[in-house]
Amino acid sequence: MQTFAQANAGQRADQVGSLLRPAALKQARARFQAGEIPAEELHRVEDEEIRRVIRTQEDIGLQAVTDGEFRRSWWHFDFLKKLDGVEGFEAQSGIQFHGVQTRAEGVRVTGRVGFSGHPMLEHFKFLAANTKVVPKMTIPSPTLLHFRGGRKEISSSVYPDLDAFFDDLGRAYKKAVKAFYDAGCRYLQFDDTVWAYLCSKEQLQLARERGEEVEKLPRIYAEVINAAISDRPHDMVITTHVCRGNFRSTWISEGGYEPVAERLLGEIDYDGYFLEYDTERAGGFEPLRFLPKGKKIVVLGLVTSKTGTLEDADAVKRRIDEASKFAPLDQLALSPQCGFASTEEGNILADQEQWAKLSMIVEISREVWG
Repeated sequence: MQTFAQANAGQRADQVGSLLRPAALKQARARFQAGEIPAEELHRVEDEEIRRVIRTQEDIGLQAVTDGEFRRSWWHFDFLKKLDGVEGFEAQSGIQFHGVQTRAEGVRVTGRVGFSGHPMLEHFKFLAANTKVVPKMTIPSPTLLHFRGGRKEISSSVYPDLDAFFDDLGRAYKKAVKAFYDAGCRYLQFDDTVWAYLCSKEQLQLARERGEEVEKLPRIYAEVINAAISDRPHDMVITTHVCRGNFRSTWISEGGYEPVAERLLGEIDYDGYFLEYDTERAGGFEPLRFLPKGKKIVVLGLVTSKTGTLEDADAVKRRIDEASKFAPLDQLALSPQCGFASTEEGNILADQEQWAKLSMIVEISREVWG
């Protein structure tokens, strides 16, 4: 079985995936949406900017690079609405963050959920063809198709019994994993806000109010994820990023990992876990005690992507040392707490500040792990 460190070329510096969209890309997308340029011209600009951002990642020393999610508007909806049986729709309101709402869009299940191909397979192939290091692909976790809308956004005529929905969801993602592997992907990441929401009293109450039996959800979600990744080949690494919300430098949930840590770290068969630790909202490092001894990795999100202020490197190293009291140092790594642009709007910081943070992470990882 390939380890996380092998997938990342032995390096302990990593990133979550999304990067700030350059001005040229934002302008091209706006012109395309206004009907001023054809899809071919937008695609050309995307290709050009992705090649450029790949080079920048390589130049600062990252050994696993992404396409910055430059072809996406949303980190999750763009993938989910291209699954069989799923469609996007204009919602009554956006997702509520602290002090700001997203665009009013959503996804709903209108047919049997399946996977029979996906545009992001080609996105990955372009990334792989244009990098000299490890191409990393990010997709939303299957949990996202249920938790946000719940029963309300899943057709009762198609799925009178949600057990059948979860079975189909696991099978669809299993096919997706195989399809990305067949396309050459050896490093796949499931991005997931749900495990953080399950640690939030506020989010749990909102779920109860819409009729969810929240006590059952951790087991259900763990089973779906394990079904999805159960047949991955021995040389494919699959990680997850647990997020508390990331839109225009704001957030949704708070609460430490204690309520889910034992199941998430011990019972779900991920190879690595990107855990946010940039603020007190994430709690302490104590839940890391549930990380099984062995090859699994926790990637500590100690550098925030929400502001441009550069962290003190010595302070970051002290926090790594603190985390190592609960999990072995050789099972830890370092990254930003989240991506820099989970949606195309991006967080509120400058391009050069983003690269300064990623460069510092590479430098710290070399000093700490060699």
